[in-house]
Amino acid sequence: MSTDAPDDRPTAEADADKAGTATPDAPEPDAGQGGASRAGAGVRTGVAKLGWTRREPGSRRFPRITRSTARPEGGGRAAAGDAPAPARQWPVLLVLSLVGLGLLLTALDIDFDVTRIGLLLVGVALLVGAGLRWWLPSVGMLAVRSRFTDLVTYTVLGVVIVVLALMQQPNPWLELPFLDRTLHFTVD
Repeated sequence: MSTDAPDDRPTAEADADKAGTATPDAPEPDAGQGGASRAGAGVRTGVAKLGWTRREPGSRRFPRITRSTARPEGGGRAAAGDAPAPARQWPVLLVLSLVGLGLLLTALDIDFDVTRIGLLLVGVALLVGAGLRWWLPSVGMLAVRSRFTDLVTYTVLGVVIVVLALMQQPNPWLELPFLDRTLHFTVD
């Protein structure tokens, strides 16, 4: 028999033993005595019972618990902390109010022009959101991702909605001849 016999334990448990951390299935000898079960293991008592581990100094393992997430760039309050909540989040409230008004006009469906104006208002609201994201250093909850990603998303969606609203039939306010030729080319 060789001294280099393979380890019969499951790989997760064997990897945890090599890293010096606890696994959910492995019993901890002194887990209930208020300290770490092994010297230098870095396992807290309450967490050891659940099988969660902390990262040891110098270890390449990541912790299994997310402690916090980073706020997006510019995601701070748009007003001082002592201001009421609506005042702190005025940029997102402005954009949502414009979108809500535009959707209300669209839902009323009184006339094609009123529907078109409602859709234009929705597109303009997204463009206003892009402008606020560009010019203001802190926009509160209007900041979803990085400034660049938010700008591109708000601008592209706003422009597409505005152009489609202007091309709404019947009697479009904007006609793009190359789209008409493309449609006839694909249908014929």
